[in-house]
Amino acid sequence: MAFYNKSPAFVLPLLLITLASMSGNTMVAEARHLLADFPTIPELPEIPKFEGPQFPSIPELPEIIPKVEIPKLPELPTFPGLPELPKIPTLKP
Repeated sequence: MAFYNKSPAFVLPLLLITLASMSGNTMVAEARHLLADFPTIPELPEIPKFEGPQFPSIPELPEIIPKVEIPKLPELPTFPGLPELPKIPTLKP
């Protein structure tokens, strides 16, 4: 707060901007008059849908690469010396 007392040069531009914005002659009601006097825009006729030529259908291609079976992952070995992990509690719905 002491900064404002020592430097009035900072407050002066803010004061000038505030006073300049208050002295404007523009009124909000003038915008309403502009909308009331605005001519109506004529509607455009509908554009007919473009119907292009019919393209021939694409023939089905034979299957070149046969489907390959994915082998199952091997089971991980169990280690008897390791303790079991604690179970994480869950919320019941």
